[in-house]
Amino acid sequence: MDEPIFDVAHLGHVELLTDKPDESLDFFTRILGLSESGREGDSVFLRAFDDYEFHTLKLTAAPTTGMRHVGYRAASPQALARRVAAIEALGCGLGWSDGDLGHGPAYRFSDPDGHVFEIYFETRRYVPPPGEQPALKNQAQRVPNRAIAPRRLDHLNLLATDVGAIRDFIPKALGSRITEQIVLDDGTVGGCWFTVNNKTYDVAFTRDATGTPGRFHHVTYAVDQREHILQAADVFLENGVHIETGPHKHAVQQTFFLYVWEPAGNRIELANAGARLILAPDWQTITWTQTERMKGQAWGLKTIESFHTHGTPPVR
Repeated sequence: MDEPIFDVAHLGHVELLTDKPDESLDFFTRILGLSESGREGDSVFLRAFDDYEFHTLKLTAAPTTGMRHVGYRAASPQALARRVAAIEALGCGLGWSDGDLGHGPAYRFSDPDGHVFEIYFETRRYVPPPGEQPALKNQAQRVPNRAIAPRRLDHLNLLATDVGAIRDFIPKALGSRITEQIVLDDGTVGGCWFTVNNKTYDVAFTRDATGTPGRFHHVTYAVDQREHILQAADVFLENGVHIETGPHKHAVQQTFFLYVWEPAGNRIELANAGARLILAPDWQTITWTQTERMKGQAWGLKTIESFHTHGTPPVR
């Protein structure tokens, strides 16, 4: 077996682009329940109440939609140096940036489909302002008094034209393990789920049915209970948010899910991942067949067609 590499600690943040900045910000704060932690230029920095870092979502005004980059935090400065060396050996490095409002210097690289990643170690921890200090000192911020209150960033899903190439690349770049995958009847990879730690996954890649490279599928925030998902569905309904599919339970990874589109069209998932962890150091990748996936989700809900085609930026 390959030795597990834990140079990368966790998924840190995602930068989303929006061509409707005011409407998108209203969705993420007033409706989805994230908190604003800062602003810089055309960007607003947001986070869930128990995210320890300054931000987990950077919302940037732009002429289009989609994802500009995804950030991972390294386990140490030495681990960051090891990952940079490994990425440079792969020939996909984009170089260093000075960092952001929420973190220090970051090394950027691109995956085979053109998505931009960055890895950093120096980070800015969130300090709650007066009135937001939690009653429990082991929590980042007090629980917001909102109908929806996500606890933390959970994962993201990216679309790719060749998921097989991604399956080979991500473990080499990030040291990730492959927890589950979908292999179609023709031998191509339809989807692949990766983790850098003991979570079941922090990023997934699924095949883009439009054949367009570098697109974004969704970002997910986690809540504590399934009941919170059901309540969120009512909140989205009352606020005219487009509910794409769910609430229901995934077969792959068993996540209880609800998918919506924010006003600019970026897909957002609210999820309860349950108690599943990858504790086995010699975890064997779970492979799903095309026949198994055609049965739908865990309890029989068929996968909605837009799940394979809708992504951002939109295909024109």
